[in-house]
Amino acid sequence: MFSTSPISESHLDQMLAQTLALALSYVGPLNTELGLQFARVPKGFVLDHTRSQIGSGQASFESARAAFHAWKMFDLGWVQVLNPQARIAVGEIIAVQAKALGLWSVNLSRILYVIDEPLCFGYGYGTTPMHIERGEERFLLEFDPTTGSVYYDLLAVSQPANFLARLAYPFTRMCQKQFARESHRRMALGLCMHQRND
Repeated sequence: MFSTSPISESHLDQMLAQTLALALSYVGPLNTELGLQFARVPKGFVLDHTRSQIGSGQASFESARAAFHAWKMFDLGWVQVLNPQARIAVGEIIAVQAKALGLWSVNLSRILYVIDEPLCFGYGYGTTPMHIERGEERFLLEFDPTTGSVYYDLLAVSQPANFLARLAYPFTRMCQKQFARESHRRMALGLCMHQRND
């Protein structure tokens, strides 16, 4: 799961094929689809929640939705989606690669649900055994028609599953928080650049 170099395309294809037959790596559901108040946090798991305004107006909401489909919230340099052709659809496997402390990790999750409504759009995935963490994460966009505000909301319930992730737990937690901060910043910056181009 950890390596000193990026994963090859052929190895990724093998992992994706293997993951299709695997169950989730935790006893669920963790109810992330129901939101912050109803999320289930078993013993040993932690809940993370961040929310920020990333834009304003219907056009910004539609641009953010397009950015979700292009996996821009993962486009952070040290994190990226390795199969960007994947659709936001129930059952789809998402492969996310991250680099930290000179090591690369590839983490595979399965999309459990999709939220597609006029005022909100998003999805949630659950981890497979090919993931250094164990749990669920929800990515959600919301549009407030009264104020015109566009919000990006991240909700996760997780615990380390891999030995190295458990051993370096404080660093793992730091990376999780860094991902949330940078993902919010990436989405807001993307909308700002889109509005300038318009």
